[in-house]
Amino acid sequence: MSLITDISMAARNLLRHTRRTIFLGVALASVTALLVLLMALTAGIKGTMLRSATTLSSGHLNVGGFFKVTAGQSAPLVSDYAKVMEVVKKSIPQMDFVVQRGRGWARVVSDTGSLQSGINGIDIKDEPAFKQVLSLVSGSLDDLAQPNTMLVFEGQLKKLGVKVGDAVTISAQTPRGSNNTIDCRVVAIAKDVGLLSQWSVFVPTQTLRDLYQIRSDATGVLQIHLKPRDQQRLGELAGHLRNDLEKAGYRVMDNDPRAFWFKFEVVNREEWTGQKLDVTTWEDEISFLTWTLGLLSGLTVALMAVLLAIIIVGIMNTMWIAIRERTREIGALQTIGMQRKSVRRMFMLEALLLGLGGTVLGALIGGAVAALINSRHLVVPKGMQLFLMSDRLQMAVQTPAVLMAIAGITLVSVLAAIYPSIRAARLRPVAAMSHFG
Repeated sequence: MSLITDISMAARNLLRHTRRTIFLGVALASVTALLVLLMALTAGIKGTMLRSATTLSSGHLNVGGFFKVTAGQSAPLVSDYAKVMEVVKKSIPQMDFVVQRGRGWARVVSDTGSLQSGINGIDIKDEPAFKQVLSLVSGSLDDLAQPNTMLVFEGQLKKLGVKVGDAVTISAQTPRGSNNTIDCRVVAIAKDVGLLSQWSVFVPTQTLRDLYQIRSDATGVLQIHLKPRDQQRLGELAGHLRNDLEKAGYRVMDNDPRAFWFKFEVVNREEWTGQKLDVTTWEDEISFLTWTLGLLSGLTVALMAVLLAIIIVGIMNTMWIAIRERTREIGALQTIGMQRKSVRRMFMLEALLLGLGGTVLGALIGGAVAALINSRHLVVPKGMQLFLMSDRLQMAVQTPAVLMAIAGITLVSVLAAIYPSIRAARLRPVAAMSHFG
């Protein structure tokens, strides 16, 4: 009996038992749709995190580091960064672009309040992507090109009580231990972008250098942005860059997958002075946030394990019922020459067709629901915005993930049918023909 004939028989058997087929098909479609939505949510959150993080605080790869005037006092600086950038360009020639940012931590004081904040130095004219991620409440990002200006975020207004045009004072300690202040004018107020915007303000790079009294050839970090095809090779590229920097004569810190400000305590305990470079990825720099992805992935795995177990039990029970109802039919088919392997294949094909049809339908439903959610631009609660790094829920349906869901659940459906199919094939024709059920 040909495969086409077997498939035809399996399809007719499914259509003949419409109620049972619909019940299992709906169950498979529901599980698949839920899995597609969960994977789309995870991918959406990761995509939002990546886009926000690589604009506000990190590149895909970063060359930062610490400069120590004395063994117990460090500053997040890369000295003579132009030479370091040359090594970076030779090490990763396929990168998209690289920018330099200043890093600092200081007190921002207004007429009505104050806050401790990360101070980010930026050359706005060199960073067009910065404008694409931030949404302004008031002011203009282009004004950050002017000296002694500042961008703050909406959530910081409660503490600072400022508006565009107001003056604030930044107070910080320089790398040599002296205190310094500088006056800035607020030129832009942006909408919050999760936790990263709770303790970040942006000033021109030269303003940050003036505040910390550092030379013009020093910066805080080189942020390397990769093309999409290379963004999955972060670990490999980071290791390659680390080796090239060492070959160029730079001292490089051991790999430490944490944000740079977590490393001050370790660095200050070490007995060295001068410059050490540090290579990190965007995931390292926001490692305090990526636990949400791990939690969501864990919940997805746990939920799917329970649902798949239910599906397996349902398919096996349905197969047992089908075998019992069709015992005489199986005996008749064996009597006219159908071999045992053909009986097994017939039931396996029924499970395959049922699984494939249900999962494809579920994938289409899940994709449609994700598209509907995106089109609605749903605003998420403030608490969730802190971790999503966006004020709207974004779903990202990825074709490889959808195909994996279809293949995986279909495979589970087929595997669940193996044992009942073997039992059906072992029925003796004479006993099957005499069965009444």
